[in-house]
Amino acid sequence: MRDKTQTNSAAAGDRLIRAGAIVFFIGAVATLVTVAPLFLGAKPFPTYMFGLSMLMGVGFLIAGAGVLQSIAAGRRQARGDSR
Repeated sequence: MRDKTQTNSAAAGDRLIRAGAIVFFIGAVATLVTVAPLFLGAKPFPTYMFGLSMLMGVGFLIAGAGVLQSIAAGRRQARGDSR
């Protein structure tokens, strides 16, 4: 039986996964920029810059929430509930 969802439609949790990926990427770039002066022997960045590195974890959690939301929607659809 074919699924009724079209291939270009956004499923539940897709926006959270995309937002989490973007936040994770920003955190990864911030981590590279923050750590680079330590290896290059340059003056380190201020302490608040290390806080931007935490965006990697935040992005991972946001994407994880999107995956869980997608799983829950799939289970609801499999049971036949319409929410």
